Amino acid sequence: MKSRIKVLAGCAILVLIDQLSKLWVLRYLKGRDAIPLIPGVFELLYVENRGAAFGILQNKQWVFLIIGILVLALLLWLLPGIPGERRYLGMKYCLYFVGAGAVGNMIDRIFRGYVVDFLYFKLIDFPVFNVADIYVTTSCFILIVLVVFFYKDEDFNRMFAKRPSNLKK
Repeated sequence: MKSRIKVLAGCAILVLIDQLSKLWVLRYLKGRDAIPLIPGVFELLYVENRGAAFGILQNKQWVFLIIGILVLALLLWLLPGIPGERRYLGMKYCLYFVGAGAVGNMIDRIFRGYVVDFLYFKLIDFPVFNVADIYVTTSCFILIVLVVFFYKDEDFNRMFAKRPSNLKK
């Protein structure tokens, strides 16, 4: 039980960091010019994202809410099956970060009607993103590396093995 409370607290802290960064941006960047951190390379730029990366699916908030709910449901289904051994910590942490990122952007979509983005790599004209996006993309990349190069078939067999019905958590 204590570990579940720690996990929830950790995820809540990640969501809080994301939301506080967005509140800061709303207060200090909205309606202002971009702030160059590395001139010509990286800047803080306020953007109201009503779609996904590269501007796809503009104003289709319900699509993103459904996707977010499905991602969270999948995580809640996957996480209890992952063994508690140290070997599986990387996978667990990646899934926690994906969940925190999904929740952070869902909060924006529900309460603002758009996602606040503000990190912009001007040098390569990369889509503007936020802290929750960093959680999701970085953890998905690490998860792919773990799945392809680290975990073996036996590991997945352990993760997805059926639990006996007499084991209840």
